[in-house]
Amino acid sequence: MNDVLSEHTDLDQSAWEWLHLLVSDWQLLADLSFADLVLWVPTRDRSWVAAAHVRPTTGVGVFVNDVVGSRIDHTRQRTVAQAYAGPEIVRSHSTMWRDDLPVREEAIPVVQRRSPVAVLTRHTNLASMRTPSRLEVTYLATADALSRMIASGDFPNAAAAPASRRGAPRVGDGVLRLDAEGNVTYASPNAVSALHRLGHDEQLVGARLASALGQVLPERGPVDEELMMVLTGRVPWSTEIESRSAYVSARSIPLSEGGRRTGAVLLVRDVSEVRRRERELLSKDATIREIHHRVKNNLQTVAAVLRLQARRLDDPQARAALAGAVRRVGTIAAVHETLSGDWDDTTPFDEIAESSLRSAVEISNRSQERVSAALTGTFGSLHAEDATAVAMIIAELVQNAIEHGFARYGGHVTLDAERSTSEDGEELLRVTVTDDGAGLPEGFDPARSGLGIQIVRSFVQDLRGEISWSRVEPHGTQVRFVARLREEG
Repeated sequence: MNDVLSEHTDLDQSAWEWLHLLVSDWQLLADLSFADLVLWVPTRDRSWVAAAHVRPTTGVGVFVNDVVGSRIDHTRQRTVAQAYAGPEIVRSHSTMWRDDLPVREEAIPVVQRRSPVAVLTRHTNLASMRTPSRLEVTYLATADALSRMIASGDFPNAAAAPASRRGAPRVGDGVLRLDAEGNVTYASPNAVSALHRLGHDEQLVGARLASALGQVLPERGPVDEELMMVLTGRVPWSTEIESRSAYVSARSIPLSEGGRRTGAVLLVRDVSEVRRRERELLSKDATIREIHHRVKNNLQTVAAVLRLQARRLDDPQARAALAGAVRRVGTIAAVHETLSGDWDDTTPFDEIAESSLRSAVEISNRSQERVSAALTGTFGSLHAEDATAVAMIIAELVQNAIEHGFARYGGHVTLDAERSTSEDGEELLRVTVTDDGAGLPEGFDPARSGLGIQIVRSFVQDLRGEISWSRVEPHGTQVRFVARLREEG
């Protein structure tokens, strides 16, 4: 829609926002009308182009293909222009035929601040129409009321944006029609079922909805003013009704005529199962977080035991080996500590990388006080399994740079990260560790190097990646590895 508006029209930003607000909520009108809706906007060359199109979910549509971006044809141009100039709702004088289907068409001006900005056409498939039931009569009357509000600039309402939470009700879920006092004049079968699940088993039609539901809702201190305002249809809000037996999502759309409130339409939906699943997911997420927390505690305990054991050894090589084990266990614990604070199985890895760099520098500077490090680029969020492997690789590479590159003179380590996407759609992570130390020894062969390099190569293989070592002039070492990441979530 933005493409059509920018390419063909001179409408200002305010009109754009009004049309987006309308389109975000016009499925309601399409479903109540049992009709296709097409939004026509005036072009710079005094024609009309379709900016948006929606089909009903409650009936048979008219258009097989989307019409967005197409120019208006001569059969409806006069009707659209007349509605825009009025501005008034204009119905075609005769039945239109499309693909051997009889179609009734209406043009509704879209008015903002008393000025028309576009025209909405409503296309009803007459071949699917039959003697209307009470439900269909109520739906069509409500749709006509909303159409008149669009033509007068009273709909859409900026405060009535559809609820973003899962379970927002739609026309097919249940419809209640209220009068100006909040009394129910009509309730669809699905709406009756939803309110029955709340515990209300008496006649709805003729009852004041707020009072009827107030009798079945649990007492929770002061009256919920927002709930009462929605149940009386006075405000264009959404809320959730909770009883001892069910959860029902409700949305109120006030109806008006000539600036005077005439009633409201309420959309309701039983969301008990949705909320139950959400509670289960929250419980599972909390359990996973607790598991990560306990794993982190256990790993820290293991590291403490290894540290105590190292202090009892006289062999320097054995103490160094245990110190390396303590460092590696600590790296894995850091990943689990971060995961224990998240609600999913991904983690923002930049914090872990910075912590790993900081720890390596602090350990080295206790004796040398001449090593510095910096992180450039960003790792983004990584899957839990990838995070552990990447953390281990970085820790080993940085530690190797400090131990072997700065054995005599100290120096600086730079850790750089870059995210990208491969041609086949895989997420790639490119990491470069550069130091200005002594450089690679003559005849360096990763396959015959120490335990740290073997750990690095093993984790790179797990990540389906590649790694390489190279010399930096005039002195130093650069290690680059590319990892193919798992999809988040």
